[in-house]
Amino acid sequence: MKYIKIFFCFISVLALSSCMDTYTEDYMANVPVYMSYADLRSSVKALPARELEKPGKIYFKDNYLLIVEKFKGIHVIDVSNSANPKNTSFVEVPGCVDIAVKGHILYADSYVDLVAIDVSDISKIKEVNRLKEVYPYAVPPTDNQLRIGNVEKDKGVVIAWEQKKEHNKLEEHITYPIYYGWDSYGKNSNLSMDAAFGGTVGGISSASFGKGGSMARFGLYDNFLYTVDQYQLFVFNVSEASNPVKVVTQPIGWNVETMFLYDHHMFLGTTNGMLILELVNPSAPRQISSLWHVTTCDPVVVQDGYAYITLRSGVTCNRNANLSVNVLDVVKLSDDYKMNNLIATYNMKAPYGLGIDNNTLFLCDDGLKVFNVADKLNINNNLIAHFKEIETYDVIPLNKFLFTIGDDGFYLYDYSNLQDIKLLGSIPVKEQR
Repeated sequence: MKYIKIFFCFISVLALSSCMDTYTEDYMANVPVYMSYADLRSSVKALPARELEKPGKIYFKDNYLLIVEKFKGIHVIDVSNSANPKNTSFVEVPGCVDIAVKGHILYADSYVDLVAIDVSDISKIKEVNRLKEVYPYAVPPTDNQLRIGNVEKDKGVVIAWEQKKEHNKLEEHITYPIYYGWDSYGKNSNLSMDAAFGGTVGGISSASFGKGGSMARFGLYDNFLYTVDQYQLFVFNVSEASNPVKVVTQPIGWNVETMFLYDHHMFLGTTNGMLILELVNPSAPRQISSLWHVTTCDPVVVQDGYAYITLRSGVTCNRNANLSVNVLDVVKLSDDYKMNNLIATYNMKAPYGLGIDNNTLFLCDDGLKVFNVADKLNINNNLIAHFKEIETYDVIPLNKFLFTIGDDGFYLYDYSNLQDIKLLGSIPVKEQR
């Protein structure tokens, strides 16, 4: 009898354990909305022009300005007639945040993939190559406090959430990184670029690179394409432009936001500072120095031995909301970029992207500010112009033309006369109804 009791106790324990292993619960959750991999990889195509809604990064090549519609695709703006920029077409690229162009090949991220697109004829663009799953699997952010439902990677990429009741086992919850750039913007500039207006008409087809703004995360140098997410640098060999080959993925630090290429070096803006990498061996960038600051959003541009860095407080930078820092920093760089000294700091309202052309600095802050920076220690006393009526987050200055983008649309300025900067044309965002 004693052994029978022990046996039944043992069976009861097993039953209880089994019940605990299969315990389920009902709860409201953010349930994934998927795009299948088949749909993702058959979506790149040229479409008629559409209105700007949520414009992101900008990139200039030949007679065209390319404006990313975040996670949707790319607006193609013909600026061959600078007085009348025309929205000519739209390239659908799901998951696109950043772009770069070499010759007639446009590179774009597409959620987990990198795609190469032939844009030699804008009316007949076509995908020519795709590197699958080169970027980490990620998900969109949520706008509520509900739990995230079960994510099944095999079903495709997550493009949105819908609130539904879930009935699942109570188990350890798996988390995924958030798509970088979903709610914030990124940066870039290149060592080689077109001569501005006057490129090949009809397509984006010259042999050189284009030029991006200060907020991008794509950059071209020599025969290599560099892209960054928050923690990693991805290096691709693009010696054969239509056939990018992944070379390496290397850890790069924490909270990387932006990339700027200048003088055979890579300058990475992070939420904690600036990292400088040398490109002596372009296939293996090597960090040579850094400059640290308090945690803020941080794009950077470089010219003639000086780095200009904007620091902006914001929730996307995981910053303490009670500690606000909004400034422009000027850093003196040594000839070998290994010794860098902060020489001046100027208070700003909420600075975003910036661009530099000789001694003229264009800064997205409370609209658009234009400074003469010849005297690095008195920049705040040398404001040339201030356009408060527009919203800007990034700029590209090129051959006395300034391309700007912001929440309210695209603006093109002529700054050949700095005492009389003229608005040439604009394309507004779609009116919200």
